[in-house]
Amino acid sequence: MGWPRVGVAVVHGRSMEPTLHEGDRLLVAYGVRALRGRLAIVRLPDGESGPRPPAVKRVTHRAPGGAGWWVERDNPAEGVDSWLVGAVPEAGVLGLVVCRLPRLPGPLGRWMARRPG
Repeated sequence: MGWPRVGVAVVHGRSMEPTLHEGDRLLVAYGVRALRGRLAIVRLPDGESGPRPPAVKRVTHRAPGGAGWWVERDNPAEGVDSWLVGAVPEAGVLGLVVCRLPRLPGPLGRWMARRPG
């Protein structure tokens, strides 16, 4: 299997508040197995207007019947999760969040916060 690919993802939206906030940068390990209770980058099923962008959700448990993983948002008032679209297939869990990267102070930090991931 080898070493996982590592990347940085940027949080957009409020579905994971209060855990994560708009502009937070996350260190992500791609190509690893989902783990119950961990935050993950997932590809939710397509919506009415087409494909959804990858999203950060909490992996809560395996879906019955081997249908994949059940993923949830931390803020039930915002966003989309398995309660609305059902389980995410195994291949829909793209990576696991390793940690939230610290925000840099000053102009460099403001510049980094504005850059897309």
